[in-house]
Amino acid sequence: MSDYLVIVESPAKAKTIERYLGKKYKVKASMGHVRDLPKSQMGVDIENKYEPKYITIRGKGPVLKELKTAAKKAKRVYLAADPDREGEAIAWHLAHSLDLDTASDCRVVFNEITKDAIKESFKHPRPINMDLVDAQQARRILDRLVGYNISPLLWKKVKKGLSAGRVQSVALRLIIDREKEIQNFKPEEYWTIDAQFLKGKHQFQASFYGKNGKKVSLKSEQEVKEILSAIQGNEFELASVTKRERRRNPAPPFTTSSLQQEAARKLNFRAKKTMMLAQQLYEGIDLGKEGTVGLITYMRTDSTRISDIAQKEAYEYVSSIHGKEYTKTSETKKDKKQAKAQDAHEAIRPTSVMREPSSLKEFLSRDQLRLYKLIWERFLASQMAAAIMDTVSADIVNGDITFRATGSKLKFPGFMKVYVEGTDDGQEEKDRQLPHLEKGDKVQSSDVDPKQHFTQPPPRYTEARLVKTLEELGIGRPSTFAPTLDTIQKRGYVALDNKRFIPTELGEIVYDLLAEFFADIIDVEFTAKMEKDLDGVEEGRVEWIQIIDEFYKGFEKHLTKAEEEMEQVEIKDEPAGEDCEKCGSPMVFKMGRYGKFMACSNFPDCRNTKAIVKEIGVKCPKCKDGNIIERKSKKRRIFYGCDQFPECEFLSWDKPIERKCPKCEQMLVEKRLKKGVQIQCTNCDYKEETQA
Repeated sequence: MSDYLVIVESPAKAKTIERYLGKKYKVKASMGHVRDLPKSQMGVDIENKYEPKYITIRGKGPVLKELKTAAKKAKRVYLAADPDREGEAIAWHLAHSLDLDTASDCRVVFNEITKDAIKESFKHPRPINMDLVDAQQARRILDRLVGYNISPLLWKKVKKGLSAGRVQSVALRLIIDREKEIQNFKPEEYWTIDAQFLKGKHQFQASFYGKNGKKVSLKSEQEVKEILSAIQGNEFELASVTKRERRRNPAPPFTTSSLQQEAARKLNFRAKKTMMLAQQLYEGIDLGKEGTVGLITYMRTDSTRISDIAQKEAYEYVSSIHGKEYTKTSETKKDKKQAKAQDAHEAIRPTSVMREPSSLKEFLSRDQLRLYKLIWERFLASQMAAAIMDTVSADIVNGDITFRATGSKLKFPGFMKVYVEGTDDGQEEKDRQLPHLEKGDKVQSSDVDPKQHFTQPPPRYTEARLVKTLEELGIGRPSTFAPTLDTIQKRGYVALDNKRFIPTELGEIVYDLLAEFFADIIDVEFTAKMEKDLDGVEEGRVEWIQIIDEFYKGFEKHLTKAEEEMEQVEIKDEPAGEDCEKCGSPMVFKMGRYGKFMACSNFPDCRNTKAIVKEIGVKCPKCKDGNIIERKSKKRRIFYGCDQFPECEFLSWDKPIERKCPKCEQMLVEKRLKKGVQIQCTNCDYKEETQA
């Protein structure tokens, strides 16, 4: 018989921890929550102070029975669920199911699954934190009141299978508002003038800055002509040269949201995939002779704090591998966005920086290794010295016309030797060196190049950009971002087009109904305030019942009005303009999970369906008879093929365009790059300027 029983959520974690604790400890997994609100009913007694009705989750009976048997045999039971609200609630439910005293020292928490961290945590058990439990309960009950009241209404008035929730509804609003911005956007014309300058044998570029020392924006071709006509000859003089040293500090180590954003930018991972892989790295990986080891700290956090031990280890690693000049000499300025972070635990970091990614290749899958490498490099860089750049800015004048040249050179790489943070547009800072310039120098201009541009609409949200926006607005918390994005896609409210969210017709219908009858639910400020109030419960400042009651009094009035006044929305099947090839009935457009598709109107007698063919107006370059159409792979990736398939097997991942290559008369395609779209030839080296 084991002296002590330890209960965690997952078998992987149980296996790792049991090896660290020794023979006196038996570690079992609860497989997540064992109790929850019932799925078949509201489960909240509104008349009795919103008392929740918890039941054993279907299928968890045998697990709970096994845990009860083990608990009776053990001298002491420890509840070691994850160190967050959800983990605290799981521990509380287990305590109730196993008849444990929640005020006893039965709760154990740790931020990383390593031998030292686990052993240390068992020296400091504590009672269950009821403020954390109440905060989780409040969120769960609030979401239940919203979802189980609005969702049936949507089923009744629109179609079955729909849902509404606090965070998902605001996320949908952001996507729809952005789409409206794009549709209503009116491009504005502007011009730039770039010129090449020569000093001795050295050539460099400068751009038009202004007149009489003041910055001027060029908005028309006429203004450009006036500037060009004001330039006398091609000799310019250096009016001023400013040289500075600029320091660039490293990005802080990862939080949940910044990890999801950077994994999307650099690894092309969806938020859901990032969290799944991070969970695996946290719970433990079998490293052969070393056994199962947790490779990263807990992955649901909004803190950038790093323990003293981890900082010391990073200092030793950096000084031994890169030299002492690369070590962090002073505390970097704290990110303003982190000022309100709960700081419940550390940032996401490797459990040991000495465990280099290259040493783990044989033990990790490709994607596990890529994510671990990203976390390892980001953490190491955060503990390194700032990069130092030498920058130069030179004003070059001809009469009252000023051009400005800027350049930079990396003087000391610092943290950039290890890692540079990604950007949403994919463009990273590059060296742009200028020749030696001094005030009064004469330079010659050449290749003066005026260009017309038009302002671009704001970009659609990628997963990374949406997560960043939700975090900045205070909507949701680290654990909610990935499930929220997953839900709005599963419900068919949004679709991904070139990795960017676009609202579906169904999403717009649901949004319009919520906007009309439940304005608070989709209001950004209201939802952000609610999140702050719920954080107040966690901090012990506010009673959770008070928060729920204040919300429900107003919500109930809106609900009553919606039930009385919301009209039936009929999503009619549009005629597709062709007949079913199987039974001859008319085909219609229907709305599905991934958008519209064609189906036979004689359903269910005929179940014929077809994807909607989208022609791009280009003839097939291979067979010359067919037309190129847009298709989607099984993984929803867009590609292009001939409509005569399988007779013609032409395929292209890049979008063909109607024009031919001016050099070789072969097919041109739009090649999507990180920094925009570039027209390229499929046969020769012809390329056109990249467009954002």
